[in-house]
Amino acid sequence: MLRDIQVYLCIFFVFAFGIFYELSMEPGCLFDCKPKYKKFLNEEEVMTQGEKIIFLETTDRLQPPPLVLCSVESAARIYLDRPVIFFMKGLDNNTLVDIKSSCPALSAISTLKNVFIFPLKMDILFQDTPLLPWYLQINTTKEKYWVYISSDASRLAMVWKYGGIYMDTDVISIRRIPVANFLAAESSKFSSNGIFGFQQHNWFLWGCMKNFVENYNGDIWGNQGPFLMTRMLKGLCNLTDFQNMEDQRCHNISFLHPHRFYPISYPLWEKYYEVWDSMPDFNYSYALHLWNFMNHKKKNMTVGSNTLVENIYKMYCPTTYWTLVQATEGSKGTPLNKTS
Repeated sequence: MLRDIQVYLCIFFVFAFGIFYELSMEPGCLFDCKPKYKKFLNEEEVMTQGEKIIFLETTDRLQPPPLVLCSVESAARIYLDRPVIFFMKGLDNNTLVDIKSSCPALSAISTLKNVFIFPLKMDILFQDTPLLPWYLQINTTKEKYWVYISSDASRLAMVWKYGGIYMDTDVISIRRIPVANFLAAESSKFSSNGIFGFQQHNWFLWGCMKNFVENYNGDIWGNQGPFLMTRMLKGLCNLTDFQNMEDQRCHNISFLHPHRFYPISYPLWEKYYEVWDSMPDFNYSYALHLWNFMNHKKKNMTVGSNTLVENIYKMYCPTTYWTLVQATEGSKGTPLNKTS
């Protein structure tokens, strides 16, 4: 009898340890993920870890809205084997703890094992690139599109220096991108710079940085962004109309079909905030760009609305979503209208 009890206790403790171990992992791990170790890694170590996903915040905003956090979380869940790094211009190492305490959603996603948050230091980032002389002499107070221009420059330098995939903070990942060197087509003759990926020190991005400086015009929105990518690509490739769902390829660069990231095109961006009869499968897409730049009406994801965007949050960034739900439920006498 005593031996039977000992056997049962042994089984119980093994089972209990298994549950404890699993709880120490991040959501989505089924006993095949490594224990948390990221607190021992500094920025340099993380950025030299091979393929990575990069997000940027080039304003001084320290409490990113839920759409930004959903983008970061969705990438972390799709790319469990890669570091996902969120660079924030307004951040320094001394304020990170305070920010997490005042932004529960940011604190929640920062616990994911592959999410890292670091300060964005452009003066250091642009070193050893064609962008540094331009950056040192530019008068930012006279640049009406500086937030966008500095973001365009930073993403080029970041991916050139370290390799990986850059994503805008309104891009929600839904499946892995299967190619390393790519641009995202908005149409057959026009490239986005809202998401792109290249291996470290790729010649195309070096050329983009040189073109950025040589053809700089801060008065034209997008001249250093999507228009730059488009003119560089057109200089290399004979762009033709896409056939069916096939991507184009030129000089080892994949020009991915608009449906890969833009299954809902920008004139129809409000459809993300409408109720659909059924959830689309987006079978041909790797990520969904929500066109936040177009959102002048400040439409939001509303808890309980059953809109397409709410269902996307539930499926691809559940931690961010349930943080919003809890915040809503914690507001006594407030209807379910917590937004992002």
